[in-house]
Amino acid sequence: MSIIADAHTIIDESIKAVLPDAAVRRALSVLDLPQSVVIVAIGKAAWRMARTAADALGSRVRSGLVVTKYGHAEGPIPHLEIIEAGHPIPDANSVLGARKALDLVSGLTARDAVLFLVSGGGSALFEQPLPGVALEDTQTLTKRLLTSGADITQINTIRKHLSAVKGGRFAKACEPAQVFAIILSDVLGDSLDSIASGPAVPDSSTSRDALAILDHYRIPIPDNARRAISIETPKTLGNTHTMITGNVEQLCTAASIAAERMGYTPLILTTTLDCEAREAGAAIAAIAREIHQHRRPAAPPCAVILGGETVVRVRGSGLGGRSQELSLAASKGVDGLPGTVIFSVGSDGTDGPTDAAGGIVTGEFAQQCRDAGVSIDAYLGGNDAYHILQRMGGLIMTGPTGTNVNDLTVLLIR
Repeated sequence: MSIIADAHTIIDESIKAVLPDAAVRRALSVLDLPQSVVIVAIGKAAWRMARTAADALGSRVRSGLVVTKYGHAEGPIPHLEIIEAGHPIPDANSVLGARKALDLVSGLTARDAVLFLVSGGGSALFEQPLPGVALEDTQTLTKRLLTSGADITQINTIRKHLSAVKGGRFAKACEPAQVFAIILSDVLGDSLDSIASGPAVPDSSTSRDALAILDHYRIPIPDNARRAISIETPKTLGNTHTMITGNVEQLCTAASIAAERMGYTPLILTTTLDCEAREAGAAIAAIAREIHQHRRPAAPPCAVILGGETVVRVRGSGLGGRSQELSLAASKGVDGLPGTVIFSVGSDGTDGPTDAAGGIVTGEFAQQCRDAGVSIDAYLGGNDAYHILQRMGGLIMTGPTGTNVNDLTVLLIR
């Protein structure tokens, strides 16, 4: 089997290991839920999480709602309404989903429970702007934040302070019912109040923190939004119970097991990769050169594994995502290295605003670009990794995977 085939096997087996079905069943087996349960599921993995929960709970499900990304619902689920909405920018369906969720939990009693199933993408998919803030304000601000270089925790700090359902406010709306949250984490360090912007978790950030982030990245904000940010989020909640069922640690462990089974010595270098994508690509390429020249930090055949979520500072008008940009940047540093592959893939199957999950390059990629008269630097400069990878056969296409636990980046050397 070729090294490219090995890479795809690692991708497939890693994602399979963090699919939410078994994880949700495990969580439900230890939760003490009452006989009346309302299901609210948000995020890119919401449909699969909700279907598993509905199957397991059966007649105990009183009603429910799934809010997921367009194209991520796989059919009807008994007793649950399904809404597809915008990501990474919230849209009218994001607001519709949040409004319907608030209606579902309105009037619940202490004998009821809300099973809140949360996965990455929930920040955009589940939105109810605070009074005085228009959806258009939230959309504009989100676009500016996503291209500013701010990390996901910083972005979600802003989102929490502009939303009526984030930063613990959804759990407050559920009172006096108890909220049992089962979470797939796509945030480094599993910071609960950052995952989907923490709708059912006390918020550790403050209004002052949010304003400082906006000032740091020089992002303008209208007066109405600034007034909304000054309204503090809940710092304590008495009706929430939370379990994390999947994260990037499990993703990287699965990649390690798959690589070792195929004869590579695995090395998990980090599960907290969070720098700019092109800087990460250059650093990983430098590790590849070190292995070839000095057999450190591992000797071939080896698999150096990194998990996390990089950021892209948008300078051009091209198309791409962080995993594609990372891979393209890495291709320059491994130019001419034999038996070398670098890939980066989003576990949710969608990298940025594209239909690709990520990118994969070899030590021959740069030469192949030169032979085709294609400039890697020109495409990087325009943030257009998608189109050069598409032209050169370097896109990873998985379709929506049904999960979301950050990105997986692997350096393979035979």
